[in-house]
Amino acid sequence: MYDILIVGGGTAGLTAAIYARRAGKTVLVLEGAAFGGQIASSPLVENYPGIPSVSGPDYAGALTRQAADLGAETAFRQVTAAGRTENGFLLTAGKKTFEGRALILATGARHRKLGVPGEDELVGRGVSYCAVCDGAFFAGKDVAVIGGGDSALQSALFLANRCRTVYLVHRREEFRGAPVLVRRAEEKENIVKKLSRTVSAFEQAGTLTGVTLKRTDTGETEHLPVAGVFVTVGQEPDNAPFAGLVELDGAGYIKAGEDCVTRTPGVYAAGDCRTKELRQLTTAAADGSVAATAACRWLDEG
Repeated sequence: MYDILIVGGGTAGLTAAIYARRAGKTVLVLEGAAFGGQIASSPLVENYPGIPSVSGPDYAGALTRQAADLGAETAFRQVTAAGRTENGFLLTAGKKTFEGRALILATGARHRKLGVPGEDELVGRGVSYCAVCDGAFFAGKDVAVIGGGDSALQSALFLANRCRTVYLVHRREEFRGAPVLVRRAEEKENIVKKLSRTVSAFEQAGTLTGVTLKRTDTGETEHLPVAGVFVTVGQEPDNAPFAGLVELDGAGYIKAGEDCVTRTPGVYAAGDCRTKELRQLTTAAADGSVAATAACRWLDEG
């Protein structure tokens, strides 16, 4: 029986572990993918206060070690179910179960895929979900960015400074991003808009060679030869195993405010998995500290 179970080993979950251990609580962090979270795959982090520049792997490694050095236990397990017990909460991960008095959900969010055949096979061979992470591999080449929101526009602007041509593919006739980003993208001569189009096929010869685009209005198709495709159509959380404990919004995010409190006493949501306006390292760290402090207070008062 742990004082606090934490699901998710990214910035929010590991920050929560640090704060909980400093408060003298026993802690277990369960992570099903990679400790450190998505930032571990980023080559460079330059927006964390007090750390002008650090690689994603270095940041993730330092954060994981800090939590472990303070005594937080970790387990590489994917949680598949969660429920209440007489004394707290029970998590199921495969054939293993883990029990704790309080629960912090810091499951993050994953990149949404297009669902086009061949997409999974081409990840790392022309298909990417992070322009900052992989843009350097396509310097001087033609690439495509799929999406119409802020992230897609920002990715296109980032790549335009490195790539020969950036095709910005969006299924609607107008972008959904901030007007200032739309204007900046339109001012870039090497950003070419491909509106009212979707990707219907990935073309490959071992690696990506291009995409087939389909017009949403006429159904006509066209071939677009590109060396890289950056999919930026949003993110989606993985909160289904916890639907019985917390309330989810229409997009699957856990309903919790800046206090990280959910509808269930003793359960807190931190980081990208909860409803919030800004999903960044700084807000994830803030959530982790808030959730852990609230959980410790709840335990002490109980």
